Amino acid sequence: MDLKPNKAPLISVVFSFRNEALGIAELVKRCRKVMAELRSRGRISNHELIFVNDASTDNSVFILMELAAELHDIRILNMSRNFGVAPCVMAGLAYARGEVVVYMDADLQDPPEIIPEMLAAWQAGGVDVVHTVRRSRQGEPALKLWVTGIGYAILNRYCAVKIPKEAGDFKLLSRRVVDHLLTLKEQNPFMRGLVSWVGFRQVFISYDRAARFSGASKFFVLSRKVISNFFNSAIVNFSAVPLQIASYLGLTAIFVDLFFIGHVLIEKLAGRAIPGWTAIMTIVLFIGGIQLFCVGMIGLYLNAVHEQSKMRPRYIVESTYGFPGENGGA
Repeated sequence: MDLKPNKAPLISVVFSFRNEALGIAELVKRCRKVMAELRSRGRISNHELIFVNDASTDNSVFILMELAAELHDIRILNMSRNFGVAPCVMAGLAYARGEVVVYMDADLQDPPEIIPEMLAAWQAGGVDVVHTVRRSRQGEPALKLWVTGIGYAILNRYCAVKIPKEAGDFKLLSRRVVDHLLTLKEQNPFMRGLVSWVGFRQVFISYDRAARFSGASKFFVLSRKVISNFFNSAIVNFSAVPLQIASYLGLTAIFVDLFFIGHVLIEKLAGRAIPGWTAIMTIVLFIGGIQLFCVGMIGLYLNAVHEQSKMRPRYIVESTYGFPGENGGA
């Protein structure tokens, strides 16, 4: 069991980003201001800002390298290709040295000014995870909020672990939680589910989420990528309900089929003519639709097993910059 946290820990802040050139300088500026205030009050001993570059095609990395020369607090991990947010976060956690680690998005919707409050909750003792819960979400369309609400409802109704509603990818983790997360080997990690799954004492802080500082969102709520991530990472990794639904639909099809068989036999014994085509096509289409649905559900799980069995790494780091011992890293 962890003792009372160090009063002045090293804090690591992990960002996964892709093409954030318009706002990344402002992000660094605001983070440095927060860290300077924490250090001046003796609440942290030092900090590091770990930026995981998910194969950006703009000049985000060059901006970061220029900013790194000022204070030597920026570390950069360059992915070999676009791997996605969750693998990049796991990469950042693997390289983080802090006794406490915060991970968050790089678009300034999640304000770094909340970090002192998160740190205070951890330093009070006995807390390993601090979730931030969004009271409001500025600049986001009603459709996205509605679909997101449905997604959270499905997850919390059918998943094995409870995932806090409106708690996104802005969290503070203790060192032991980070170490446990790094032992998990899912090929498609769902960070919100994994953080809840590891357990320990978890608390919540509310805040108002701002609109993006610049640019447009890269995650459209009804896009194939978002929907695929919801099913493949969230549902498949944390619930067997789709397989149960497939079984229930199969049983329903059997009972409907028995009804039609009984009807056919009764009509046959009574010597009445049976209009065949409509009845046959109805039952064939009904059962065929259920079969396709069930095969699709099973296919999701088989694909998850297939991906896991290949044992490929979740990410590949092409290069690093600014870590201790290289490029002036401190």
